Amino acid sequence: MLIREAAADDWPRIWPFWHRIVAAGETYAWDPDTSEDAARALWMSPAKRVYVVEDEAGAVVASAYVTPNYGGPAARISNAGFMVDPARGGRGIGRALAEHVLVAAKADGYRGMVFNAVVETNPAVALWTSLDFQVIGTVPDAFDHPRHGRVGLHIMYRAL
Repeated sequence: MLIREAAADDWPRIWPFWHRIVAAGETYAWDPDTSEDAARALWMSPAKRVYVVEDEAGAVVASAYVTPNYGGPAARISNAGFMVDPARGGRGIGRALAEHVLVAAKADGYRGMVFNAVVETNPAVALWTSLDFQVIGTVPDAFDHPRHGRVGLHIMYRAL
């Protein structure tokens, strides 16, 4: 498995799993009908540092970005987004990518990382907790989950 910074031509390999995950409407507070152009602008924005994971055959199987969560005097607190191809789940790819991104964010001068809207039923909550993120608040009934009904959105934080 290779983790590297993404190049512009990686997007067509990210889009299929990005679309599948967001269209499912279970883990991201983004419009399930997001167009490919809008998704690319969101994920691959020049303000973000984007990473991909390649498997042994060179297929892109996961991606993440890091960006400032706030501006001005609070710009050293980062935000990140992570996606692993659902067909590749349970193989440690998400953990490896998360560990890589946390080290890279610290090296870039960030002092902490915050996730603003982690769906409380998202299995990734266990991953983030195991990596020392804490739930610092929950917005109750904020997310209309297609299977669980209204669920909360966690705000999670970790110092770097």
